[in-house]
Amino acid sequence: MGVLSNLTEEMKSAMRAKDSLKLESLRAIKTAVLLTQTAGSGRGELSDDDAIKLLQRLVKQRKESAAIFNQQNRADLAESEEAQAEVIMTFLPKQLSEEAIKIVIDEIISKTAAVSMKDMGKVMGMASVQLLGKADGKMIASLVKQKLST
Repeated sequence: MGVLSNLTEEMKSAMRAKDSLKLESLRAIKTAVLLTQTAGSGRGELSDDDAIKLLQRLVKQRKESAAIFNQQNRADLAESEEAQAEVIMTFLPKQLSEEAIKIVIDEIISKTAAVSMKDMGKVMGMASVQLLGKADGKMIASLVKQKLST
């Protein structure tokens, strides 16, 4: 669980600094981790890949909530959700730029000899594994569609 290895220390420092927003975000991460660890088979420790997927899901939930709050003219709640998403994203690997993602997708397309949208599943499968935690799934999918439709 290398990705989340300093979670407890971060929580302690947020408590000392009386940073309630950061503390709330970190507690949400810890709760999700504990729920995931005890769910189903109760297999214990999370792998780095599982932790990254969990963190991405938490960020996505916060961003979706913020969008809903913005639609309902609740900027105060939207700001809180966006700030929590930012705190959670600090535990994720550095996100790649769009150009870097395009390079990886081009390599995958050439490896798989993909030529049409019928091959999107193959390309997406490899891309999601290679870019796990480094890029947003929606961006990957739109870039793959763009490359395969031309």
